[in-house]
Amino acid sequence: MSARTTHLDKGVGTAMSALSAAAKKGLGDPVLAELVMIRASQLNACAFCLDMHVDIAVRNGETAKRIALLNAWAEAGEVFSERERAALTLTEAVTVLTDGFVPDEAYEVAAKHFDEAELAHLIGVITVINSWNRLMVSRRIEPGGYAP
Repeated sequence: MSARTTHLDKGVGTAMSALSAAAKKGLGDPVLAELVMIRASQLNACAFCLDMHVDIAVRNGETAKRIALLNAWAEAGEVFSERERAALTLTEAVTVLTDGFVPDEAYEVAAKHFDEAELAHLIGVITVINSWNRLMVSRRIEPGGYAP
């Protein structure tokens, strides 16, 4: 697969970055935000975003073990808290809309662990990373171009 040179409009990039920052800030848990972004990027096979968000997660104190187990979080036992598991369940439901809707159960489990504002911001984090994934994957942007 070769890199494409499709230009990303500066206004779009600025708006997406602002949305991402607002959603992450509102969620109030930078490590959880990065776990969500990594998991969605795994599902979307976005190497650029995986590279970037793994780096950010590590800089925020996340461990290599938990990052390595993220792809199998549902089978990882108590490696991830109930709150993290609820966020990851919702992440997968929003990212993979195979039935056209987020299952009520996924939303209800998340609503038990996040207040209304946190849940709105969590959905914002999930939505923006899925948008970034689609922008990067469609343009074939390879990992390594991220500079903190």
